[in-house]
Amino acid sequence: MANKPIMATATAVWLVDNSSLTFQQIADFCGLHELEVQGIADGEVASGILGFDPITNNQLEAEELKRGEADPAHALTLKEEPVEEGPKRRRGPRYTPLSKRQDRPAAIAWLVKNHPELSEAQIISLVGTTKTTIHAVQERTHWNINNIQPTDPVALGLCKQIELDGAVRVALERSGKDSGQQEPVKGKVLASVDESLSAGKTHSTLANLESFKLDPKA
Repeated sequence: MANKPIMATATAVWLVDNSSLTFQQIADFCGLHELEVQGIADGEVASGILGFDPITNNQLEAEELKRGEADPAHALTLKEEPVEEGPKRRRGPRYTPLSKRQDRPAAIAWLVKNHPELSEAQIISLVGTTKTTIHAVQERTHWNINNIQPTDPVALGLCKQIELDGAVRVALERSGKDSGQQEPVKGKVLASVDESLSAGKTHSTLANLESFKLDPKA
């Protein structure tokens, strides 16, 4: 199956526990094998994995689930395709539903830990938070810091995978350009040093080296 929900196995766990869909319907929707879904129902597969509700996470319509439960031959349709759908332009910070706002510190902790290249502005855009909250999580001064468990914001439903991937790509490209801009400066100083040595200008050479703080190992 080309398109499947994010957290496919966790979604299957939720559907096994909270619906009367057939194993085949769940397998087709989640991109799994029917025997794998049966193993989830028997407790032999995905033990310990928490169910991921596809309805509250905007991947399956409640009415679509009811249609599937009423007709075993009905194939569930994914509400949206997070991987293929491009990011939509927004003005201002992202709106985060009240039910998910308590998850933002966990998402921030995950982003800071796994993607330190992201800027504060990018984190704010991804999870709809504030600089104050980001700093509190980074500096471990958040009031609930002892209970914050870093969690992927995509899994929490705070952003889409394509948005996260895009932000990381932009951050890496930006850092690459920033580091690349340093080489011409270093090259000019080294050229100046060589020229000064050739002309016997020892004092000028030492001044250039001191001002640039040239690393002897470079």
